Amino acid sequence: MSTPDLPAPGSTERTRVRRIPEKAVTDRSVLHTVLDAGLVAHVAVVDDGQPYVVPVAYARDGERVLFHGSTGSRLFRALAEGSPTCFTVTLLDGLVLARSAFESSMHYRGAMVLGTCTVLEGDDKDDALRIISDHLLPGRWDDIREPSKKELAATLMLALPLDEVSVKISASDPDDDPQDVDRPVWGGVVPIREVFGEPRPDERGAAYPVPEYVKAWTR
Repeated sequence: MSTPDLPAPGSTERTRVRRIPEKAVTDRSVLHTVLDAGLVAHVAVVDDGQPYVVPVAYARDGERVLFHGSTGSRLFRALAEGSPTCFTVTLLDGLVLARSAFESSMHYRGAMVLGTCTVLEGDDKDDALRIISDHLLPGRWDDIREPSKKELAATLMLALPLDEVSVKISASDPDDDPQDVDRPVWGGVVPIREVFGEPRPDERGAAYPVPEYVKAWTR
C-alpha cells in the first residue's frame, strides 16, 4: 500500500517540530521503523467536549496504521464516524543523566499521526486482523482459530492513513550547562531495553511444546 507522493514527516504546519527542531526526522522510512518497532499506540478522541486518550494494539500496513476496538465503544464509534484523531507511538530507549535536573532527559523515538479513520469491512477487515496478529504475535495466526462471525460483528476495525505525520528522535548525550560540566558527579546514559521473558504455559498449555516461532521472538 505504499504511496510515493506523500509529504515528508513534519512538513505541515500542524506537524512541524518547534521544540528542539534538530530532533525532528523527515525521512519517511524512519517513520516506518518507529511504527514497526512499537506494539501499543495511544489514540486521542474528543467526545462531547471531553478529550480521551485510549491505548490500542496496532500494526502498520504500508502507508496506514490499523487498530481495532469494540463496536460498543462510543469513542471508537466517534472515530468511525470521522472524528479527527491524533495517533502516537513512543519508544523509550534510555534515561539521560545530566548534571542538573533541568537537563536530565530521555532517549526516545516518537511518531505522531493526524487525520481521520476509515472503517474496514469484509475481506479488508479480515486481512487487517491478520496483519495486526502477525505484528503482535508473529507466526501465531496459522495455529489459532480465526474470528467467528459474532466476534467480527463485535469488532470495529479502523485504518488511519500516514498522510500527516511527525517523527522526533532523541539519542544524544547529556547537554550540560557550562557551569555544571565540572560538577563532581557521574553523567551519561542508562539504556532501556525491552525483552521477551521465558514463555510460561497455562494449565492446558503445559501438555504442548512451546512453538518454535514463539522461541524466535525478540525485541
